Amino acid sequence: MAFLADTLSRVKPSATIVMTQKARDLKAKGRDVISLSVGEPDFDTPDNIKNAAVEAIRRGETKYTPVAGIVPLREAIARKFKRENGLDYRPAQTIVGTGGKQVIYNALLATLNPGDEVIVVAPYWVSYPEMVGMCGGTAVTVEATMEHDFKLQPEALERAITPKTKWLILNSPSNPSGAAYTWEEMRKLTDVLVRHPHVWILTDDMYEHLVYGDFTFVTPAQVEPELYGRTLTMNGVSKSYAMTGWRIGYAAGPEELIKAMDFVQGQQTSGACSIAQWAAVEALDGSQEHLPRFRKAFEERRDLVVSMLNQASGLKCPKPEGAFYVYPSCAGLIGKTTKSGKRIETDEDFVTELLEQEGVAAVHGSAFGLGPNLRISYATSNELLEEACRRIQRFCGELR
Repeated sequence: MAFLADTLSRVKPSATIVMTQKARDLKAKGRDVISLSVGEPDFDTPDNIKNAAVEAIRRGETKYTPVAGIVPLREAIARKFKRENGLDYRPAQTIVGTGGKQVIYNALLATLNPGDEVIVVAPYWVSYPEMVGMCGGTAVTVEATMEHDFKLQPEALERAITPKTKWLILNSPSNPSGAAYTWEEMRKLTDVLVRHPHVWILTDDMYEHLVYGDFTFVTPAQVEPELYGRTLTMNGVSKSYAMTGWRIGYAAGPEELIKAMDFVQGQQTSGACSIAQWAAVEALDGSQEHLPRFRKAFEERRDLVVSMLNQASGLKCPKPEGAFYVYPSCAGLIGKTTKSGKRIETDEDFVTELLEQEGVAAVHGSAFGLGPNLRISYATSNELLEEACRRIQRFCGELR
């Protein structure tokens, strides 16, 4: 339509939301569909957090809050960063948003000018490049291939940096690949960043607590204190606390940047939901006893899915360190034909036909900037995962 902004023509819809809606539509028509497309834990929010929300309602904590968040939550965020990451932030250096997505968007909106470049690592979360474009910047994609376990290599980072680079967005553990950086791997990246003082770092640590085996999570400013003054460390309660619908993300960084983000948010949404903020205080300060249970369940599911997908003809599935996604390659199946006569030309063809023929919803890797792959979320029951993987094995085995 003529009156719509030109910006919209440069923005693609979220592939994860599109595929999830396709699965819902098929289910509504009575199809037996297993959706592995959505990035949402199947666990319920822990009771202590729900109880804190109910108590907040009863206390009358139902009014507008300060734009940057209630003081008790900003204090809890500062304690969390000190306790878990060894990072010292004052409450004034923290901000609360309506989900991590808003925190990232506001940081970009507050800092980007036309021509500014933002490095995003492919495979990337689908929203990063779109948000950069909506905020007037230019997304510069750097591939992190399966050969390197989907992790950004320091040489590739060095090559991507130009005088126009304003931000590097770094997500560990990663959506969509589950890849996470060890201390040594992160150190090699921070060594590059130290040499380029004009580049700011925006970390997306949303899956921090969902790492498996003996893996230890690290974040850039923790590994290299010299980057502290130009790093925005973002996190949230959605994934680790099963609070996706509560919509609370948060970040900490230089006070000048936080004030600018506060200014943007003040003309946008104002403060996040008051009740959800009080629930988040309990999430950060309260019992963490659910976390080992979550991790154990997700690790079992990861191992199940990796094993079964690697038994599917033509798929190769690395074992990721964290999050609740796998990112198998379907390169061995491109060019093959389904039993219905459809030729698989792309990874999007693969996931479309998989949904149509077997009722399994996944997301094509090209939507995340790197294919031919597909993203599978294993944030559902072992029973459903086993059945979905059997269907995927059958679908792959019938390709000719």
